[in-house]
Amino acid sequence: MSRKPRAPEGWHGWDDYAAFYDWENARTLGRRDVPFWLRMTVAVRGPVLELGCGTGRVTMPLAHEGVHVVGVDRSAEMLDRARRRVRRQRRGVPPDLLRADIRHLPCQDATFRMAIAPYGILQSLLSERDLKATLAEVARVMRPDGFFGLELVADLPAWGEYKRRVSLRGRRSPGGSQVTLIESVRQDRTRGLTIFDQEFVERKGRATRRRAFALTFRTLSVPQMARRLAAAGFEVEAVLGDYQGGPWDPRAEVWILLARRIG
Repeated sequence: MSRKPRAPEGWHGWDDYAAFYDWENARTLGRRDVPFWLRMTVAVRGPVLELGCGTGRVTMPLAHEGVHVVGVDRSAEMLDRARRRVRRQRRGVPPDLLRADIRHLPCQDATFRMAIAPYGILQSLLSERDLKATLAEVARVMRPDGFFGLELVADLPAWGEYKRRVSLRGRRSPGGSQVTLIESVRQDRTRGLTIFDQEFVERKGRATRRRAFALTFRTLSVPQMARRLAAAGFEVEAVLGDYQGGPWDPRAEVWILLARRIG
């Protein structure tokens, strides 16, 4: 009897992605969102919680400007790269980097005045149970009237499916290895999932290394997330459509919700 294929977990693939995460993001998102998160956090007194801090792409610019960030991530490979950045830090406040599951935060109750979840990290929670558990944990560790800022990947169901497309190509650094990203996109509309099959091909001289993995994200619209935030004890105060604070509409390229902890 054949076994039913195991359903993906949202954390699958991120350890493999770590070696290429900064290279890819430098060519796509870059630092466009960093000034927004800095404006949100720089005046906060006390630590700021970052969910899914990864390699420190957002963490370290905030820490550099004096924000005390507590970054949580499940991926040891991602955190290894973030810790290398910490060792190179010359000013600001060194962040606290914790390896943990965001569904079970290793933090005391009412610790934070602000929490942030940049770049669609909550959509890596692929079940309603996991999202509910995470929002409950964020509410638990937030102080009353604290703010929670989160970004969703805009309109995942609209991503067209394709197979083995060369999405990016370039060098890691001047004189470094040549990297090519070959990407496929699949839509599992029954489960509301978008799957990105990634294959990174790295060449240096005659040596070639390939690394293939999948990253899976769950579809969540702004109204759906707003309802889940309300159920977890948050009140949405603003929905933004760009990193300058402009208003949101469903066609916006950026989907950001800002919510206050109530009760």
